[in-house]
Amino acid sequence: MAKIRVLIVGSRGMLGQELVNTFKKDGDYKVTGWDKEEIDITSQKQVEQKIKKLSPNIIINAVAYNAVDKCEEDKKEFELAKKINGLAPGYLARATKKVGAVFIHYSSDYVFDGSPDIPEPAGCAGRCLSCELHKDFTPEIGFDEEAKPNPISNYGKSKLLGEVAAQKAGGKNYIIRLSKLFGKPAKSNDAKKSFFDVILEVGRKNKEVKVVDEETSCFTYAPDLAKKTKEIIESRKLSGIYHIVNSDPCTWYEAVIELYKQTKIKTKIIPVDADEFPRPAKRPHISTLINTKLNPLRSYKAALKDYLKDLE
Repeated sequence: MAKIRVLIVGSRGMLGQELVNTFKKDGDYKVTGWDKEEIDITSQKQVEQKIKKLSPNIIINAVAYNAVDKCEEDKKEFELAKKINGLAPGYLARATKKVGAVFIHYSSDYVFDGSPDIPEPAGCAGRCLSCELHKDFTPEIGFDEEAKPNPISNYGKSKLLGEVAAQKAGGKNYIIRLSKLFGKPAKSNDAKKSFFDVILEVGRKNKEVKVVDEETSCFTYAPDLAKKTKEIIESRKLSGIYHIVNSDPCTWYEAVIELYKQTKIKTKIIPVDADEFPRPAKRPHISTLINTKLNPLRSYKAALKDYLKDLE
């Protein structure tokens, strides 16, 4: 029986390398990995020609511009972000449709503004200060797949452009939103380090570290995301938007507490407001992605243990 041909674009990035590993472990797949040396995804002509020639059954786009602050303060960088995050997914999705393949593209929690609706318990009329319905009710606060995007940064706007472009192309495609990606450092030399990579170095070099105790969201472990991506494809889920994040939402500060606890780093952790570290781009105050379509992933705390083992 012929193998299923899967093309992974951005194959040397943090997520891309895990996608390659996940699909290669399965003998039913023939994996091709392309990075920037093999294809310029901002060239519509090149995208169409190369994909037509390869004619894969599945195309996964793991390429992303993620210099959040850079594209906020520099117009040229914003234009680049719009090309990579906004236009390119549309080129890839259209080329995918032409060869009759399945397309997967990754987006971000930063397409939201950070002000989610607060759910009420079933039966609440919303006209009381307190009632028995609220007594043991703990609302899940965040954004589900049907929530309306409203980005507050140029980066978020560029990611939303990509979602729209991919969906407009039609065909069988999935938009997967994630947040705070971490995992084994990318093979690509100019890839951005994850938060945990950076904060480990800081903790080992300093007696104390200040960490923002705001901006609640979820972390996403690259190997877990790669496996769940394969699961979505193989279970023939309906085209649409999916949220894939590890469970247990937290702030940056709370995550560092867990990281240093697991690594036994004794550095003092000081919680601070976001104003302590002025940044050009606004961040959502709450950008927790709520998954209503898939079995949930494990806690980021459990994933963190595997991440740390990989670094040994």
